[in-house]
Amino acid sequence: MAKFDEYCSKYRCVKLERREGILQMALHTGGGPLRWDMEAQAELARAFADVGADRENRLVILTGTGNEFSGPRVDPDAEFFHGAELTPAGVHDIHWNARRLMMSLLDIEVPMIGVVNGPAKRHAELALMCDIVIAADDASFEDTAHFHLGSIVPGDGINIVYTMLMGLNRARYLMLTGEVLSAKDAKDMGLVAELMPRDKLAPRSWELARQLAKKSDTLLRCTRSVLTHPLRKLMEEGLDYFLTMEMMATLEKPVGKAG
Repeated sequence: MAKFDEYCSKYRCVKLERREGILQMALHTGGGPLRWDMEAQAELARAFADVGADRENRLVILTGTGNEFSGPRVDPDAEFFHGAELTPAGVHDIHWNARRLMMSLLDIEVPMIGVVNGPAKRHAELALMCDIVIAADDASFEDTAHFHLGSIVPGDGINIVYTMLMGLNRARYLMLTGEVLSAKDAKDMGLVAELMPRDKLAPRSWELARQLAKKSDTLLRCTRSVLTHPLRKLMEEGLDYFLTMEMMATLEKPVGKAG
């Protein structure tokens, strides 16, 4: 079993804080909003695994830092990958980390509260996969890393989450056109349960967590397993295939290095 003292300061891109059995994971880069890269992908996969292996974590709050949940919006003229060689081994590393990111989050066996503290320009699905999702009233949701601005197939799990939550045609429109969903749009579609000013989010997330924490450990864990089962089933059934399509399109033309 993982011990909090062993992993609490281990990660560059996530600040971990635990009180009363409630663990808060605040994504960041240098103390500011998270700037997504391949190192962040690999780190978060490992961090979710550590969190899931620590049975002293009874609830998890996943949030961003500052005025943005995640970014930046992809520059279509910039090199998308920066870190791993686009060789078979390098592509396999990207594929493996992407899969572990999704499955390690689902392997966390306690309820999760996603707090979208501002625009989610990259990997909004991390928050949307949580059991309760609340957001700032000026938040937004988009997928800038794939088809619309990048040269990447939306096959790393975001396609599964958006399709499950929005419906097939609405999700396809977003992923092909680069539509930006406002916080109100997201709430109207059921992606988000509550909207509020940004300064109210942290207190509300802890209020919800303390409310849930009144239940027994077994009830919390078994309920989480039941509630995530439909999403886990879709991930296990399709994620490897979708990631393979993503990697094939990446290798279609020279795009530099991966990351």
